[in-house]
Amino acid sequence: MVDPTTAGASAALPETLVDDLAALVGRAAVTDGDSHRALHAEDLSFHPAVLPDVVVFPACTADVSAVLAYASARGIPVTPFGAGSSLDVPVHGGISLDLTRMDAVLAIRPGEMTATVQAGVTRLALERRLGELGLFFPVDPGADATLGGMAATNAAGTMTVRHGKMRPHVLALEAVMADGSVIRTGTRAAKSSAGYDLTGLLVGSEGTLAVITELTLRVRGVAEAAATLRASFADTDAACAVVLDIVGVGLAVDRLELLDGWKVTALNRFGATSLPEEPLLLIEVSGSDASVLADLADVRAIVDEHGGRAVAEERDPTRRAELWRARHDLFFAEKAMAPGREEVSTDVCVPLEGLAGALVRTRAAIDRLGLLGGVSAHAGDGNIHAALLVDPGDLDEMRRLHALVEELADDAIALGGTCSGEHGIGLGKREALGREHAELLPLMRAIKRVWDPAGVLNPGKVGS
Repeated sequence: MVDPTTAGASAALPETLVDDLAALVGRAAVTDGDSHRALHAEDLSFHPAVLPDVVVFPACTADVSAVLAYASARGIPVTPFGAGSSLDVPVHGGISLDLTRMDAVLAIRPGEMTATVQAGVTRLALERRLGELGLFFPVDPGADATLGGMAATNAAGTMTVRHGKMRPHVLALEAVMADGSVIRTGTRAAKSSAGYDLTGLLVGSEGTLAVITELTLRVRGVAEAAATLRASFADTDAACAVVLDIVGVGLAVDRLELLDGWKVTALNRFGATSLPEEPLLLIEVSGSDASVLADLADVRAIVDEHGGRAVAEERDPTRRAELWRARHDLFFAEKAMAPGREEVSTDVCVPLEGLAGALVRTRAAIDRLGLLGGVSAHAGDGNIHAALLVDPGDLDEMRRLHALVEELADDAIALGGTCSGEHGIGLGKREALGREHAELLPLMRAIKRVWDPAGVLNPGKVGS
């Protein structure tokens, strides 16, 4: 938690800022209290906290429009805030626009497999509503993030290998531009060739172009059956060979996750499991009863061919859920390895043929730089995550952490990959973004100027 007295206020703000905003959205929706400002100055990233000057809780799109029109006219920075998982803290003070009170599920349409929600609806809240109808939303980043935030960061997760990231699941958006104008992009139709894909542009724009207030999403039907297979391997090369074969033969796996030995050790200590402390694959298939049995047999054959050991299969829904809950609880298991330290996560994404080498080099770089942490991957799509436990007050350790982030980004780019597969750019990878897309940055900045000429929306982030 930051010290509420820490300087971070914007310069030349109106003395009547709080009263002006209260007149627009109601006094109960505006606060400049120290505790609220401090809570909105931090997320799960490791960047220095900066206090917003005021926090606003809009209840509807009209409130967002009024706040942005006011802020844009006066050059006041506005940082959209969701669940506080990443990329939504200010770097210039100003207004923190907390969208969590916009939490209505507006419509679920089983006949067309779509749902419309306000931006503050969380993933699990939607899941509960969909589950009652035999439906689910397949983008699962682990955290119970808001769907507006997931769209803004183009979130992904464990099911990306089969279903893809957030962008293909967003059919339409309502958003508010910097000047307060309300726009609607896309339609409920399954496809469109009408005009530029502004929906796709807004997904992943990290709140720098407009504030998303409403989303229409594709949803899926829950499969008749599912099964999870767990297998350990002598080394990373063998585990990655399994990944390449599964993807190469076209098996429609739902999840294909890899953990290194350090992360398995963390799970063992945290959850009293006794898994071999070596590379571990978690593989899930779903479909009809017959297709699951056939796919499971094919997966098992590939695993056996590459020396998989301690192989176990699970079809019971409750035990499968417990297994994946353990995977999602990795954050807490990792933090328990070094109480008192902060966890920092960074990711890259590489072509699958480069996955094994990139994983080995990531592990070697962590050890060489004297850092504490482990490596995992959404292996089916080449997305590598390094989780490090650090002391933010140790300047030398933070220097080594920064060196690791830059080294991993450069390695991924050299392989034909990207400096960030799903964690966004925000602040931490602006330099790497420049190296990956140097010739495109002027175009990105030109787009930013068109959408946000006053530069008030989440300033200082991405390539700005």
